[in-house]
Amino acid sequence: MDFRFRDNSRSARRGVRLLVLARVGCCFFLAQGFAAAHASIFPGPTGSIPAYVEDQILIQPRPQTSSGALARFHSARQARVLRTFEGIGRLQIVSVPAGETVSGLIAKYQQSGLVEFAEPDYIGRVTAIPNDPYYTSGTLWGLNKIEAPQAWDTLTTASNIVVAVLDTGVRYTHEDLKSNMWVNATDGGHGWNALTGTNDPGDEGGTGHGTMVAGVLGAVGNNGKGVVGVAWRVQIMACKCFNSSGVGTISACLTCFDYARTNGARIINASWGFTNSLALSNAVYSLRDAGIIVVAACGNGATNTDVSPTYPASYPLDNVVSVAATASDDTLASFSNYGATSVHLAAPGVNILSTFVATDSFYYRDSGTSLAAPYVSGALALMLAEYPGETYQQIINRVLSATDPLPSLAGKCVTGGRLNLRKALTPIRLTGVPAANSGPFQLHLSAATNLTCVIQASANLVSWSPLFTNTTSASGTFDFTDNQSTNWPKRFYRAVASP
Repeated sequence: MDFRFRDNSRSARRGVRLLVLARVGCCFFLAQGFAAAHASIFPGPTGSIPAYVEDQILIQPRPQTSSGALARFHSARQARVLRTFEGIGRLQIVSVPAGETVSGLIAKYQQSGLVEFAEPDYIGRVTAIPNDPYYTSGTLWGLNKIEAPQAWDTLTTASNIVVAVLDTGVRYTHEDLKSNMWVNATDGGHGWNALTGTNDPGDEGGTGHGTMVAGVLGAVGNNGKGVVGVAWRVQIMACKCFNSSGVGTISACLTCFDYARTNGARIINASWGFTNSLALSNAVYSLRDAGIIVVAACGNGATNTDVSPTYPASYPLDNVVSVAATASDDTLASFSNYGATSVHLAAPGVNILSTFVATDSFYYRDSGTSLAAPYVSGALALMLAEYPGETYQQIINRVLSATDPLPSLAGKCVTGGRLNLRKALTPIRLTGVPAANSGPFQLHLSAATNLTCVIQASANLVSWSPLFTNTTSASGTFDFTDNQSTNWPKRFYRAVASP
């Protein structure tokens, strides 16, 4: 959808042309706020899995702290620096020496005056996937729901876009993935394994989570095998930071973030979650500085993340996109988290068939917001390929402005809609044409050809009423004059595709 604003106050009438243009800019900011809204994810499980690892911590040095002073402090406490992330403000992984505790060492660093913060290296896990018999057989229904076949008439390939899958690894020899695996020109690997410190990020079995995620976003298209991803051609960078059981640490994720950033990833798919962490938030912010989009599953706890936020998706950064899951009947999935201000949009996430880790020709069907997120990652990859000159904010806004509104998503996410790839590739644009002498406000709509669109109006950006419905011409446009606009002190406009 696209927005415009009309101000008809007395002061506005003296300079309608300039004021309308200024207000249009303001409304664009509000629309961009969709892309900047929060996101969400889910804490690790309780029970046998501890909250953090006991042999290392994370510290963030103050900008004014010298390397020498910090090194002397480390040495005095017999703490070794295991890794420094220069791209995340010199954030360090520091070992906990024998005889010391995590809490005790953190306290010493916090009291030193040398660090911004010190915190545990928290443990999280990939999104749990429900195994409910209700999720019965089906085909690749999700691609039809997002109108991928129609979008593929415009574009199928994002072969120049690198999408990093931070997960349990990827079975990169799978028949439906191997042709789309990114290759490191230096060592020939397909990514990085933060658990072993090697360039072999293979998915070892167990949940097969990363391999399923990779298949949804980028299984090879038109090869006569198995399934097809949202992007038929794309470069999948496998970054292994969770073990075969789906358990990982923040430090492992930071390592993979750093690898993805330094090796050209444009999008990171994060179908996993942790408790809040300053180290994690700083890392996501550094990705923002690099123009990298983070697509995060919002979690499977049927929880309102406006009230109970989870991370990285709940960080209020404009490079984070939080994704809920919908079922084939257009309802919010029973397990999906939601949030009117903390989840951006939904995508198919129930009974999804994808590539699996068992063999090179194995496919499996499962459900979860983990499988909804890569629909959006694949869509964003195609958008980056189609609009190479646009910023990450513009690309995200294109996707969020082109969702299908669903009653089940009203009040459950920022857009109130589900991903629509066709609309995203040919978005609706609404342009204000200021009239002379405070006349009726005129609007020009452009979109895909033969698309039925509804122009709506609101006085408060909350309640919207339809004003005009029309179908775009062969050139993809139509015009509308709001003859009632002179009777309103202020009026907002938006355009949406007719359901």
